[in-house]
Amino acid sequence: QKVFRVIPQNEEQVEIISALASSMQVDFWQPDSVTLVKPKMQVDFRVEADKSFEVENLLAQNKMEYRVLIDDLQTAVDAQFDSKVRASSHSYKKYNNWDTIVAWTADIAAQNPDLVSRSVIGETYEGRQIYLLKVGKSGTNKAAIFMDCGFHAREWISPAFCQWFVKEAVETYGEDSVMTNLLNKLDFYVLPVLNIDGYVYTWTSNRLWRKTRSKNAGSSCIGTDPNRNFDAGWCTIGASSRPCDSTYCGSAPESEKETKALADFIREHLSTIKAYLTIHSYSQLLLFPYSYTYTYPSNYEELNSIAYAASKELSSLYNTKYTYGPGAETIYPAAGGSDDWAYDEGIKYSFTFELRDTGTYGFLLPESQIQPTCEETILAVKYIANYVLEQSY
Repeated sequence: QKVFRVIPQNEEQVEIISALASSMQVDFWQPDSVTLVKPKMQVDFRVEADKSFEVENLLAQNKMEYRVLIDDLQTAVDAQFDSKVRASSHSYKKYNNWDTIVAWTADIAAQNPDLVSRSVIGETYEGRQIYLLKVGKSGTNKAAIFMDCGFHAREWISPAFCQWFVKEAVETYGEDSVMTNLLNKLDFYVLPVLNIDGYVYTWTSNRLWRKTRSKNAGSSCIGTDPNRNFDAGWCTIGASSRPCDSTYCGSAPESEKETKALADFIREHLSTIKAYLTIHSYSQLLLFPYSYTYTYPSNYEELNSIAYAASKELSSLYNTKYTYGPGAETIYPAAGGSDDWAYDEGIKYSFTFELRDTGTYGFLLPESQIQPTCEETILAVKYIANYVLEQSY
């Protein structure tokens, strides 16, 4: 299997990509769906091994410039596990499977009772418990920041970041003045993996699975895209009403047990949650509302300046360049996302991170990049948290 990158130059070439997608199974990595492809956009997609010659011929015949990002998918999948860490148990520098993450959530809470507590906010379609960690010194009426990882199952660097964030919080509390101040005055709700069933499936069956694992009535196709399943312009632009599509919006807003659990928790804690951060990959972007409309949010100037400053903080460590702005115009319109929903619920600091990289590895980021990715991302998260803290008091 190969991953291609094409940049269609005009509508005619966009049509060729659409025709390609309708004639064979194409897995779009970026953008998420063929319907979002437009001229001059980088389009990354995966095709089965037996179709790759056909695809190359078609692109060449139509004089479309392309490059092969990943020549052999299985090699890239194997190459992810390049960490020199030989841990049989949990490691922050490796990708951890779900059972290992569950044990870690229990351990980190048990080892740091004054900073971390664990709760269950619901269960998944397949009956797994959805764990949430609350990180912060105990106090009354504290403002909070909600952060989730693992919406899309194949974006493994995302859960790795949530684990790293909790590690940094407990290890640097009392040493790093910024982190200490944040944890004294704020609570962080950290959801290590939202789409747990999908994540398990990427470890056991299909590394590139994206959606949940729920059954769809009247269709043999499985799963809903949890980030198209929120009540924010639900199932309008950039989302699909077809269960077989990777951007399927679900049968109704919050039809998925996972998204409903998250939404219920946030609704119950709306009076204290001041910011919402959702961690995805890949593309190196820092996005804010809106994605379901091209309209700017009322505090656009403020969000834009926070995103600018946070991106600058992030790039200060390894010079990793991030693009920032409102979702719809910065990448493409997409309705039903959790960031837009949280914003419309009244959480006016709502951001989506798209972590490394820009396509060399895509969803198959090697383990050797976990540490640098997490180190730089924490700088941006701390910046946003600090900003929110200053506004809250």
